[in-house]
Amino acid sequence: MKGTNRKKMSGRLTFFLFTLIPVILYTFFYVVSVINGVRYSFTDWDGMAQKFNFIGLKNYQTLFKNPYFWNSLKTTVLYSIMLVIGVIVTSLILSISLNSLKAFKTLTKSIYFVPAMIGGVTIALIWDQLYYRVLPVIGKALGIGWLSNSLLMTGKTALPAVVFVQVWQAVAMPTVIFIAGLQQIPDEQYESAKIDGATAFQRFRYVTLPYLLPTVTVNLVLTIKQGFTSFDFPYALTGGGPVRATEVIGILIYNDAFKNMRFSLANAEACVLFVIVALFSLTQLKLTSKGGTD
Repeated sequence: MKGTNRKKMSGRLTFFLFTLIPVILYTFFYVVSVINGVRYSFTDWDGMAQKFNFIGLKNYQTLFKNPYFWNSLKTTVLYSIMLVIGVIVTSLILSISLNSLKAFKTLTKSIYFVPAMIGGVTIALIWDQLYYRVLPVIGKALGIGWLSNSLLMTGKTALPAVVFVQVWQAVAMPTVIFIAGLQQIPDEQYESAKIDGATAFQRFRYVTLPYLLPTVTVNLVLTIKQGFTSFDFPYALTGGGPVRATEVIGILIYNDAFKNMRFSLANAEACVLFVIVALFSLTQLKLTSKGGTD
């Protein structure tokens, strides 16, 4: 008994030590940073000075009176909506198609997963050249006016063009998650639906979707977070232009912090973004869980 208790204590100590290191790193690099960010948002810190003053809610008052903030917030919401629709619909179609393959399934899945292994900035730079050098040539050859110039040069097409690039890169992981969900659906459910005379759409509506609801929730939350925190694709492709048409809130925070040297205001903007993402994620999870229990 004593030997068994010693082994248990030794195992618990080992687990504790292995857990302690990640907890310390997470606390130091994340929790402390978040707390400092909130603290700086109530000061006039410029990012350089060692001394700064507590100014209360002045940064937030300035923020909410700034039309550029509201423009960036509107752009971010629109960006996120387009990204969610593009990623969820595309990944769902791809997952159903890939899951139904009989041959070369592993190879095909690997090919579709390649964009996820490439850095966002690298992909953005590649598509930047495609938008500026390749697509205009194709547009002129085919006589398509709106495609004869770079889609990143006009306010109407710049945002959808940036979203398309991120969708192209972001569908890989949701597709894998959807495939995992599809493989958990019992074949008997489809066989019963076929016997009852259900069409392909009806089988999708009443069998596939209910089983995929948890994975839809996961993909929705992940994609919404990607949309609201997007920075690398818009910044690398357009820098927020033309005429702030693609200035998502991440770019606004970057410009205020590192170009305008208003770090306290940038921290206030980051805090507002954090609250928005947290509330939206919690609301989405609550509504989806209610829908799953009805």
